[in-house]
Amino acid sequence: MTASGSADAEMYPDVMRGSGWLFFAGTILGLAGLMRIVDAFWAFRYKGALPDGLQNGLLGSNLKHYAWAWLIVGVILIVSSFLILARSQVARWIGYIAAIIGGLSAMTWMPYYPIWSLIYVAIAVLVFYALARYGARDA
Repeated sequence: MTASGSADAEMYPDVMRGSGWLFFAGTILGLAGLMRIVDAFWAFRYKGALPDGLQNGLLGSNLKHYAWAWLIVGVILIVSSFLILARSQVARWIGYIAAIIGGLSAMTWMPYYPIWSLIYVAIAVLVFYALARYGARDA
């Protein structure tokens, strides 16, 4: 290991520092966006019984409100994913916002699926870390 802390830099000189974390952030945002869009399509088409207590939910008792919110969040997450994978500096800031939106949108289902909501929030925190730590341009 070198003084800079990366043995990979010697073995692969073309690899940018933190590129794995940035690939992780872009990929996770894209996958989360796809999942939110699938959730939106499900909510638009769902005709069954609603979960108990949904009327006390953040967006009310109409599942279509959740569907529209998830569709918008999904599109934002996918766009930010492509921008991050393209290494745009603007994407870093859009990625921050997208990670925050992704984490907050997972909180809407916290009363119904607490474990999955916490996993979504943890992944959003890891994406935020990746962008904060490795998203800046090297001097």
